[in-house]
Amino acid sequence: MSGDLVQSAMPASAKWPAPAKLNLFLYVTGRRPDGYHHLQTLFQFLDFGDELTITADNSGTIKLLTAIDGVPQEENLAVRAAQLLRQQAQLHGTLPPQAGASIAIEKKLPMGGGLGGGSSDAATVLVALNHYWKTGFSFAELAALGLTLGADVPVFVQGFAAFAEGVGEELTPASPAEKWYLVVHPGVHISTPAIFNDPALRRDTPRRKISELLLADYHNDCEPVVRKRFREVEQLVSWLLEYAPSRLTGTGACVFAEFDTESTARKVFDLVPKKWQGFVARGVNISPLHRYLSSQ
Repeated sequence: MSGDLVQSAMPASAKWPAPAKLNLFLYVTGRRPDGYHHLQTLFQFLDFGDELTITADNSGTIKLLTAIDGVPQEENLAVRAAQLLRQQAQLHGTLPPQAGASIAIEKKLPMGGGLGGGSSDAATVLVALNHYWKTGFSFAELAALGLTLGADVPVFVQGFAAFAEGVGEELTPASPAEKWYLVVHPGVHISTPAIFNDPALRRDTPRRKISELLLADYHNDCEPVVRKRFREVEQLVSWLLEYAPSRLTGTGACVFAEFDTESTARKVFDLVPKKWQGFVARGVNISPLHRYLSSQ
């Protein structure tokens, strides 16, 4: 294979979006023998998230230029995604040995916040390097690779709002209303495994058709457990509910309130106590990652 393959994709450096997601609802319908849970959830993206500067090069290595506190480089999902794609492409003979990349992450999403930051970073790396390296994987193939990194990676790779089942990887396109959201983080880190292993978690919510779920009031089965275990989340949910329908996303710790207009969301944002951090963003059904890719 020609060693010019990576060079032919140049210029191969840009800042790519890694958007947040919300779980507009989340129901736990059972538990599998391997410990994973059967879910029914509705994913929607936000027009806000991390930003990754990704550069394809001929170094033959994957370099992370920005360390993240508490996350060793070998455990960083963005690095693992790049290494996985490189390995699989070379196994398929579509990438020369000297293909490499550097990644710089501008972290805007809180870790352990339920917004999918690490999974979104991984998906952005897969999509961007598939583009730069011209490895030719389809979105479905990239999503399958991403699933080995985390259950939320496929929805970020596929790039459309979706009703999800299984462990979150069985995706059906959906078109929820694109509301405005105030998202607030209470300053605590919540471990997803800890919540899913909590004996108090409800695991027997009846499975329903998506048409029925979309017409029902939205809830999150993880929220009662999280509010009981984390006083900060309980205080935040109680405060936000004074202003708009509010609930936990994923296993938390972020809580979101939904509004019909940006101005209304920002009025409440201005009232958020200083002890909490937050932002206002629009819910979008096409990922900003895919909008950016289509502009390339």
